Amino acid sequence: MGIRAGIVAVAALVALTGSAGTNAAAESGGADRAALQQAMNDFVAAGVTGVQLRVHDQSGEWAGSAGIAEIGRQEGVPVDGRFRAGSITKTFIATVLLQLVGEGKVGLDDSVGRYLPQFGLDQRITVRMILQHTSGLRSHSTSADPADASDPVLVDSVDRTYLPDEIVRFVVAQPLKFDPGAGWSYSNTNYVLAGLLIEKLTGTPYAWQVNLRIVLPLGLWRTEMPGTRTEILGPHGHGYVHYTEGGETKRTDATRQNPSWAGASGEIISTTQDLAAFATALVGGRLLSPALMSEMRDIRRPGPNVGYGLGLLEYDFPGECVTVGHNGRMPGYSSEMLTTPDGRAGVVISVTEGTFAAMSTEFQIAVLRLAGMALCGLTGPLFPAGATNGR
Repeated sequence: MGIRAGIVAVAALVALTGSAGTNAAAESGGADRAALQQAMNDFVAAGVTGVQLRVHDQSGEWAGSAGIAEIGRQEGVPVDGRFRAGSITKTFIATVLLQLVGEGKVGLDDSVGRYLPQFGLDQRITVRMILQHTSGLRSHSTSADPADASDPVLVDSVDRTYLPDEIVRFVVAQPLKFDPGAGWSYSNTNYVLAGLLIEKLTGTPYAWQVNLRIVLPLGLWRTEMPGTRTEILGPHGHGYVHYTEGGETKRTDATRQNPSWAGASGEIISTTQDLAAFATALVGGRLLSPALMSEMRDIRRPGPNVGYGLGLLEYDFPGECVTVGHNGRMPGYSSEMLTTPDGRAGVVISVTEGTFAAMSTEFQIAVLRLAGMALCGLTGPLFPAGATNGR
């Protein structure tokens, strides 16, 4: 959910900025808060409905927002409103599964089929492979990904419940993209399997384990796995998607949707504050031992300046500024959760989409540039001169 566009975007961002970027945020003691606020305002001017951002660095913690919570109303976006964080869910799921590895309940190089024999998986597919997207399994959400919002199917199926078994059987019936371990391809189905594996190992729903092992210990009181519930509870911004029907472009409010199609690969709802706390705790060693954190950061390189570990993205920004975390995409919502590997600085961004072409490379570059401004001191406009800004 979003990483393929992110790989292209980070490569394009590096090409646009070259080696001119430096870690000015670190050198100056922190990101310029006024510049971050102006950047969020620029995003809204480009056609985004709303933006939330939270950053912590040497200057302390700061949160801001821009835009409106809902089209047709004047209320601003809550500074720490809830949002659909999409594939950031994967980092939570990977953390739980790695904790189970640490407890001796499963091995990273164990065959997933040993624990989930009902699906007839290729026995070469290991736990490590599903966490790192090297299993060869196709994604159940690719060209027909509801996050594409490119056709009216999203409008007609927001209430449909997809069962994890149904998703896995659909994918297993298709040929592998490559032999297990022989390549890299982002697949949401890998994490549907990871969720099922957690349930097999613990005898409880994966959402319970996320709550027990992460949410409750860290006090992430506004983070939840909604399951099949369609509403976002509490203050939140509305996300919108566009689709073409009969040659006409239409807009729909995608805030209310059944996230079961994403499940353990992308259903989580959270806030910038909670995700910042999670990322800091993760890299700070509160959730995983140093050995397991090292496994999580066992990076595979799917593209220039982008790495993927076990549920953990690595972006190499210009100026030798390395960040880790994950991005997320759900219909109407885009997000980034990034931190420096030592946890000294971090940023969480949520964008609720309006008229902006959210799946465009231009959009992804702008989101990454905003993150780079917060963590790495990148400067310059979010959008190049003469850009259409997705309109």
